[in-house]
Amino acid sequence: MAEQHRPHRRPTAEAPDGFAAALRSAVRGEADFGPTARALTTMDASNYRRVPLGVLAPRDADDIAAALTVCQEYGVPVVPRGGGTSIAGQATGTGLVLDLTRHLRSILALDPAARTATVQPGVILDDLRAAAAPHGLTFGPDPSTHSRCTLGGMIGNNSCGAHSVAWGTTADNVRALEVVRYGGEALRLEQGRAVGPHGVRELIGAHLALLRTGYPDLPRRISGYALDALLPEHPGGPDPVRAFCGSEGTLAVVTEATVRLVEAPRARALAVLGYADESAAAEAAPGLLPYRPLTVEGMAADLVREPAGLPRGAAWLFVETGGATPAEARAHAERILRAADAVDGTVVTDPAGQRALWRIREDASGTATRMPDGTEAWPGWEDCAVPPARLGPYLRDFRALLTQHGLRGTPYGHFGDGCIHVRIDFDLLTPAGVSRFRRFSEELADLVVAHGGSLSGEHGDGQARAELLPRMYGDELVGIFGRFKDLWDPDGGLNPGMLARPVPLDTNLRFDVLPGPGRPVDVEFGYPQDGGDFAGAVRRCVGVAKCRTETAPGAGVMCPSYRVTGEEAHSTRGRARLLHEMLAGEVITDGWRNTEVRDALDLCLSCKGCRSDCPVGVDMATYKAEFLHHHYRGRLRPAAHYALGRLPRWLRLAAPFARPLNALARIRPLAALAKRLAGITPERTIPELATETYSRWLRGRHGKGTHIVSSSRVVQVWADTFTEHLSPQVGRAGVRVLEEATGRTVLPPPSGVCCGLTYVSTGQLDAARAVMRRTLDRIGLLPGHPLVVLEPSCAATLRTDLPELLPDDPRARELAFSVRTLAQYLEEYAPDWTPPRLDRPAVGQTHCHQHAVLGDAAERRLRERMGLTGELSGGCCGLAGNFGFEKGHWGVSVACAEEQLLPAVRGAEPGAEVLADGFSCRTQLDQLAGRRARHLAEVIAEGLEDGRP
Repeated sequence: MAEQHRPHRRPTAEAPDGFAAALRSAVRGEADFGPTARALTTMDASNYRRVPLGVLAPRDADDIAAALTVCQEYGVPVVPRGGGTSIAGQATGTGLVLDLTRHLRSILALDPAARTATVQPGVILDDLRAAAAPHGLTFGPDPSTHSRCTLGGMIGNNSCGAHSVAWGTTADNVRALEVVRYGGEALRLEQGRAVGPHGVRELIGAHLALLRTGYPDLPRRISGYALDALLPEHPGGPDPVRAFCGSEGTLAVVTEATVRLVEAPRARALAVLGYADESAAAEAAPGLLPYRPLTVEGMAADLVREPAGLPRGAAWLFVETGGATPAEARAHAERILRAADAVDGTVVTDPAGQRALWRIREDASGTATRMPDGTEAWPGWEDCAVPPARLGPYLRDFRALLTQHGLRGTPYGHFGDGCIHVRIDFDLLTPAGVSRFRRFSEELADLVVAHGGSLSGEHGDGQARAELLPRMYGDELVGIFGRFKDLWDPDGGLNPGMLARPVPLDTNLRFDVLPGPGRPVDVEFGYPQDGGDFAGAVRRCVGVAKCRTETAPGAGVMCPSYRVTGEEAHSTRGRARLLHEMLAGEVITDGWRNTEVRDALDLCLSCKGCRSDCPVGVDMATYKAEFLHHHYRGRLRPAAHYALGRLPRWLRLAAPFARPLNALARIRPLAALAKRLAGITPERTIPELATETYSRWLRGRHGKGTHIVSSSRVVQVWADTFTEHLSPQVGRAGVRVLEEATGRTVLPPPSGVCCGLTYVSTGQLDAARAVMRRTLDRIGLLPGHPLVVLEPSCAATLRTDLPELLPDDPRARELAFSVRTLAQYLEEYAPDWTPPRLDRPAVGQTHCHQHAVLGDAAERRLRERMGLTGELSGGCCGLAGNFGFEKGHWGVSVACAEEQLLPAVRGAEPGAEVLADGFSCRTQLDQLAGRRARHLAEVIAEGLEDGRP
């Protein structure tokens, strides 16, 4: 059995004496020097990790100025941080982290006539776009992290995005900046006015010739300081705003920005062009620019896990066009399609179809972190850029360099701007692998420069590339960068180690502190996608932060608790970071016993949404179960773990006494006492027990001694705990539907079987494993016969948790493979059956476990055939098995339901069918909305009883 994990420990720096007290007395915002706050900000989306002293969430510009004054007094460095999605390491630091996302997120002004907006640095890009949209405007730059990146971070990195061929980089779209220097001095930057602190004008004047000739001419030149923007001949005069953009928090902290808005096309179309390979696509991209598209994005087949409606080819260009009308946008796209020398192509005008294709591209920063064979791949050379006309030859040379070093990567990106993103399967876990990482980086830098390119074309230099800037600019110009930094920040307190005088690119790697191959973590789950390595599973989170989206992304689920609280600790990324630091043992030093990790995981609903919605497949529900198992091993557990975690056992014992127990539960004082003893929140109503279980009904229906003549004419239906004891009407309906549709007989289930769901969700993994083994001994699967599971959460447990907890038992894999939902079984085994036609709208909930593990495509098709129109809600109902019943979770549970489900049900048309296949979802609707939701099986069975055609 697993032993207590003893993390690797190394000393960590502490704040100077008196600093914390001085800071707290100077600011109104929250200053946190605790292990949770520090652990959450050790990393961004890069390969790097630095441990800060603490985190401050300033409330306003005065707080920022006061904090920078105190930090200068105590010699504490500062790193400003937005969404924490930087890929080069510039959002990590060893001093004080300024969290600009908690309070400084207001849009202060929006002027449609002037087409400008004034924002605070923590404003999320999508929030600004949503505010501008009613005026027909948008902010042009749109990185793939648009749902969680901040304007301050975009200014710091000079972010670009897919539409830069039309609207340029962030620097092209910022008009004025309010900034604060280290020490507290405030400055305003505007084009044509003062160029910055004293001495900057003289520095520029002394090096005019070098600044005029030392920069490559290309649209995506992000590397270094843009000092050429301060030349006197710059259009409109010296532009300190442009020079500041891309400075990565090394010069000053942005407190306010006035940005340019652009007219958003009323309609868009997408020409998708297929090519023989990525070099052919790259060489075709510049020829499309004269047609003035909005985007020219490229990716190759090795990034696409499924065809997803793409035209023929091994690489594709996504060319978006705009117009005043859909017809105009389509005509524009068709002109490009005709002009392109492509193997194949198509024009997509349907917004849903366009979103589906763009989702492939936007998720690439995550999906590219795993090679098709599961090998890990990492950033580091994420976004170099070359002149667009050189992109094809550069890609060929780049592929050759990869092969020379025995590396693999999956290029994709902004082909129209010559900017390539790629994750490479570096070995960053061993000294030999890190040495190869350095050699490759140096040689690739030389290759980029040989093609006239920039080491960074979007995400900044950070720690990943700043050391190599002399190869691009030469020592003299890089020396001027250092003098420019010193004029702004003579104390060197702002984000030291970035851009000027950078730290080496192969230090501070975030993998150094994790248990390596010689020190595996003893765990319970098999982690088959990570080679059985828990540290490898935790490494999956690379920080792209899709889980930090605060509004539900369509029908997605991840991450319901973050969308309620807005706290990083309650995001999938935040929890993964805490687990990473738990394994590191530097900030969190007590391993599995740690209470900070436990508290962060407490609000994880175990919805499994991240398993499917996270681009890298982080599975926090499994990690939570693993943690709880070790955390409470040999110790007293919360009462709810005994009451709800062992629910199947209690329900089996209670079944003969259902009537008197239901009567007792209706007596309020007794119910209140029972809930208190069981750790159940007092606001919940205890569900009523079935007076006749599903299996008892089915055995009685068949009659004693019934003999099934042919095993080929039977259906096996799983008797899950919820259907068996709490909603047997679902089981009865399922039997009615299956026998009607297939002409087969549903077999009575064996007694005492259980998937182990409640044990898993509460981290009682020894008990879960014992329950699962007993189930495998008793289930008696018929060879070649699927197992129909009506409860989605149990189906997901059988499909994933069962084989991952019993990886060495072939019966577990066989059972997992056999699992089908009702709709999946009907589609597979009764394809010609015609379900009853109901022709009415439907609302309700797609179970989060079904969304994450099983998918709901078959259910969608079945509803369509039945005439049940409308989309079911995404997200999570908020009850999530035991979660919503546990004391302390009521508020979050209700807020999750209020996000999508309850508004949809309240706003449904009269007569709409309320659907919810999950017992938790039905219970939540009953207790919060007073609405009875039904399993799809019940709706079909009712239609059959009514004799509907």
